[in-house]
Amino acid sequence: MHQLTLAEIARGLADKKFSSEELTKTLLARIAQLDPQLNSFITLTEDLALEQAKAADARRANGETGALLGAPIGHKDLFCTLGVRTSCGSKMLDNFKAPYDATVVAKLAGAGAVTLGKTNMDEFAMGSANESSYYGAVKNPWNLEHVPGGSSGGSAAAVAARLLPAATGTDTGGSIRQPAALTNLTGLKPTYGRVSRWGMIAYASSLDQGGPLARTAEDCAILLQGMAGFDPQDSTSIDEPVPDFSANLNGSLQGLRIGVPQEFFSEGLDSRIAELVHNSIKELEKLGAVIKPISLPNMQHAIPAYYVIAPAEASSNLSRFDGVRFGHRCENPKDLTDLYQRSRAEGFGPEVQRRILVGAYALSAGYYDAYYLQAQKIRRLIKNDFMAAFNEVDIILGPTTPNPAWKIGAKNSDPVSAYLEDVYTITANLAGLPGLSMPAGFVDGLPVGVQLLAPYFQEGRLLNVAHQYQLNTDWHTRSPAGF
Repeated sequence: MHQLTLAEIARGLADKKFSSEELTKTLLARIAQLDPQLNSFITLTEDLALEQAKAADARRANGETGALLGAPIGHKDLFCTLGVRTSCGSKMLDNFKAPYDATVVAKLAGAGAVTLGKTNMDEFAMGSANESSYYGAVKNPWNLEHVPGGSSGGSAAAVAARLLPAATGTDTGGSIRQPAALTNLTGLKPTYGRVSRWGMIAYASSLDQGGPLARTAEDCAILLQGMAGFDPQDSTSIDEPVPDFSANLNGSLQGLRIGVPQEFFSEGLDSRIAELVHNSIKELEKLGAVIKPISLPNMQHAIPAYYVIAPAEASSNLSRFDGVRFGHRCENPKDLTDLYQRSRAEGFGPEVQRRILVGAYALSAGYYDAYYLQAQKIRRLIKNDFMAAFNEVDIILGPTTPNPAWKIGAKNSDPVSAYLEDVYTITANLAGLPGLSMPAGFVDGLPVGVQLLAPYFQEGRLLNVAHQYQLNTDWHTRSPAGF
């Protein structure tokens, strides 16, 4: 049963081939057996899962249907979950049990999804390798010596290892798409505002967006259907009708205009990944797509702009964690200043501290205009580049990452080299666009992804292209040895 996709699980449950309770018990046993190798979960919710599974079976027995009814999933451990530890991968929130459900958690639970647990992540979603977690690094099931990508690496590793069929993630600068690429999954970052951020512990509020990680585009469509929608509790949520994301999966790609930016094929790209991307382009051409070279001239400024804006917002968002109301508190503080200083120094890890300091500096008097304001101007230029490109093409295609997964610890002494792994993904966050990564081959036995970008609220178009590609290739069907 662990090899079934979400779509296959929905059909199996509808045909009464197995119950949600049977499936849930099977996967919980598999997690107990295999996850010690991966470290993909922070908290397992066995009792909650079995309770939800029994309830889903009862709902089906009463004639209710639904693609997610009885389907097991996991949540990245920054989605607040009532009564369950929600740690953000940090010592700061190691003892925090959320007093409510995030909107995403509530919506998926309402659709009948079964929560198996909370998945490991880079601390406060800051990282590209899932090595900054207080609970230890997550291992890539394709090679346990390599990273799975971050910050949603726990969700990605768990799905790739067939511990569960799908999971939620969040994407601030590529944190769904990058781990999807490095673990042979399909991962979708929706348009900013498509999925509610209420109850999702913030890293950078103008960039963060929740989305699905699964093995296929079809499964991503199912999970996104349960996650998306306007939320009046979230001031950044956009009141836009939610289409049936599965409805057009089988639409023809005849005449689809695909833009390929020249900037995506710079010297930093592994030549073997470039070859796989060109193979994907040829496959889509066979399906009727028309390829057009385009340019995104301001892409070269994306990384410096992102690493000013995101830390600036993080320094503001994380100021609330001070050891007073909730979270880690130091022992025997001498006074209030000592309480603040030691609680934050003890509660936050090195990467989070680094980004808070960078952000506070960028926002400080005398530097705001020189750094933060300039970064926001670059952000607008990047958005304008995309808008101009989408006047000529329907989607944009390129590599998801410049390199395959690297060895755990290989970039620890040089954080900037890890930041450069986000070079192709962060532009979508800066512009608020939807983006998808899909499996496209292997380099040295490690998975490689191809990224698709579309205009605002065109997630269905991305899913359609990825689904048609997956009907004609088998990369997404391959699973790591031993799992």
